[in-house]
Amino acid sequence: MSFPPSATPCQDVQRVLCVFAHPDDVDFGAAGTVAHWVDQGIEVSYLLVTRGDAGGFDDTPRERMPALREAEQRAAAAAVGVKQVDFLEGYADGSVTPSLQLRKELVAAIRRARPDRILTSSPLRRWDRIAGPSHPDHLAVGEATTCAVYPDARNQFAHPEFAAAGLDAWTVREIWYAGGPDPDHAVDITDTFDRKLAALRAHVSQTAHLTELDSMLRERLAGLAESLGLPGRLAEAFTVVHTE
Repeated sequence: MSFPPSATPCQDVQRVLCVFAHPDDVDFGAAGTVAHWVDQGIEVSYLLVTRGDAGGFDDTPRERMPALREAEQRAAAAAVGVKQVDFLEGYADGSVTPSLQLRKELVAAIRRARPDRILTSSPLRRWDRIAGPSHPDHLAVGEATTCAVYPDARNQFAHPEFAAAGLDAWTVREIWYAGGPDPDHAVDITDTFDRKLAALRAHVSQTAHLTELDSMLRERLAGLAESLGLPGRLAEAFTVVHTE
């Protein structure tokens, strides 16, 4: 199973909400694109479902990891110009499922942020690259976010307690999926690559051991750009789906 060809992105987007499972997910997949949006004057905010407590590559005590990774994500967000970073409570790294409770919390976040566009992880697995994009938490967050977008967030009769609290129904106009099979919408990030790299390096617990991070990223993003008709450039790629 794969996605259909991407829709043409909306041209009048004012707000974007990025929903991901772990600190660093948005930066590996889309930090260059986020920096580009910020430069365009779009208001971008982050919502992380977990604090990445199962991450890391050294002997940092496990009890320190959530606070450490939260601080790293806030520093990474600042590197690309994102000021609003929120975390959900009660979800453990490696144990996320697309539950009704997660959907409900995502609905509240969507109605609060009122984004035109949501960027999230793909709910579809990539069989050509199991590691990374197809982490079960990524798939679960992509699925839960999709269900929160439709039908939950736009249905005025869903979660009436939210309406009573002033969180009225909201229709997200499009979803951008990162990490899915055959992404076909390229964003040229040549001019924002340095900020993407700075964001990733802010995740010290995850990237300090990657001594060739710069060259590794350049090679991967140049190959992606070449395959999508941007030779000599660096690109991130997504699948764009209209939701209205």
